[in-house]
Amino acid sequence: MNINKVIVLSLYLSTFIGFSQEKLTKQEAVDIALENNYDIKVTNNNVDAAKNSSSIYNSGYLPTVSANGGANYQDRDNENEFQDGHTQNQNSVTETYNASVGLNYLLFDGLGRMYNYKKLQEIYNLSEIQARQVVENTLLQLLASYYDVARLTENEVNQGKSLSISKDRSLREKYNYEYGQNTQLDVLNSEVDVNNDSISLLNISRELSNAKRDLNVVLGRSVTTDFEVDTIVNYVLDLNYDNLLKSAKENNVLLLQADKNVELSNYDLKINKSGWMPVIGVNGAYGWNNLNVDTDNGNAFSLASQTSKGINAGLNLTWNIFDGGSTKTRVDNAKIAIDNSEIQKEQIEQDLERNVANAWETYQNALFILQAEQKNVDTNKRNFSRSEEQFKLGQIISVEFRLAQVNLLNAVNNLNKAKYAAKIAELRLLQLSGQLLGADY
Repeated sequence: MNINKVIVLSLYLSTFIGFSQEKLTKQEAVDIALENNYDIKVTNNNVDAAKNSSSIYNSGYLPTVSANGGANYQDRDNENEFQDGHTQNQNSVTETYNASVGLNYLLFDGLGRMYNYKKLQEIYNLSEIQARQVVENTLLQLLASYYDVARLTENEVNQGKSLSISKDRSLREKYNYEYGQNTQLDVLNSEVDVNNDSISLLNISRELSNAKRDLNVVLGRSVTTDFEVDTIVNYVLDLNYDNLLKSAKENNVLLLQADKNVELSNYDLKINKSGWMPVIGVNGAYGWNNLNVDTDNGNAFSLASQTSKGINAGLNLTWNIFDGGSTKTRVDNAKIAIDNSEIQKEQIEQDLERNVANAWETYQNALFILQAEQKNVDTNKRNFSRSEEQFKLGQIISVEFRLAQVNLLNAVNNLNKAKYAAKIAELRLLQLSGQLLGADY
C-alpha cells in the first residue's frame, strides 16, 4: 500500500475515533491522579500508619491489664509401710483451680514517656509533609506529561497541515509538468517532500501515543485509555521574586521537613535525659484459688478443701543511679544529632535560595523565548503567505517555497515547545515556593 494512502487512512481513523475520545482537562487529570496514583496511595497508607503510631494506645500512658487462670488435677495411689510391718494403701485426688486479674501502671519515668508521645506526634506531622512532597512531585510529573501530550497534539495538527500543503504542491507540480511548465525533477522533489512529511507525521503520532500511555501510568489507569487534552495554557502573571523566595522559606516541603527533624532531635535528647531519673510504678491484682482433696482414708488428710481470694497491691521505685555511662553517651550523641540536623537545615536553606534564583532565571528566559518564538511565527507566516502567492504565480521555484514551508513549520513547533516549557518552568518555581498545590495549572 502506498505510504500516502496509509497516512490518509490513519488520519481518517484518528479523526473518526476522536469523536468518541474523552476530553481530559487538567483539573480532571489532577483529580484522577490524586485518587489513583500508586505513589500517592502508598504515601497515604504511610500517613495512616504514622497516625496509628501517634495515638494514645502507643504512648505508654495507658495501664496494662492481664488475666490468668488455671486448673490442675492430680490422682495418686500411695502405699505406706509402718514399723510393725503392716502396710496401708491410700488413694487421693487433688483438684486445684486459680484465677487472677492484674493491673500495672507506670506513674513516672523521668518524663521520657511524655517526650516520646510528643515525638510520635511530630513523626505523624512529618509524614504528612512527606506525603505532600510526594503529591507535589506527582503533580509536577503529571502536568509535564499532560503538556507533553498537548505539545505533540498541536505538532501533529501542524504536521498534518504541512502534509496537506506538500500534497497540494505535488499535485500542482504534476499539472505544470503535464503542461510543460516545469521538469520531472520538480515533480520528484515534491513527491519526496510528501513522503518525508508523511514519515514525520507517523513519527509524531507514535510519540503522541507513547506520551498518552505515559500519562495514563501517572494517572493510575489503563494505558490503553485514549483521550484528548486541552492545549490552552494559562500563566500566573503576578509572580514576584521576593515574594516567591519568602514563600519558599515558609512553605517549601524540604525546609519544613528539616524543621521537623530538628524538633525530633530535640525530643530524642529529652528522652535520653530521662534515663537519669527514677521510675515509679504501681501494680495490683485480684486472685482466687480453690483446692479440693478427696481420699479413701479420711484420717490421712485433715484438709478436704480450701478457697482463698483477695486483693494485693504494690508500689515500686527503680533508680538506676549509675549505668556505666551509657545514658551519658546517648545524651552526648543526641546533642551531636541536634547539631547535625541544624547544619542540614542551613544547607537546605542555602540550596533553596540558589534553586529559587535558578528557577526564576529559567522562568524569565522561558518567557523571553516564548515572546521571541511568537514573533518568529508571525514573521514566518507572512513570509510563507508571500512565498505561496509567488509560487502560484511562478515567480519563485519550488525549492524556495518548500524552504518557507519548512521554516513556518519549525517556527510553529518551536513556539509550541516554548509555550509549554514556560509553563513547566512556572510550575517548578511554584513548587519550590510551596505554592504548587491549588495553583492555576
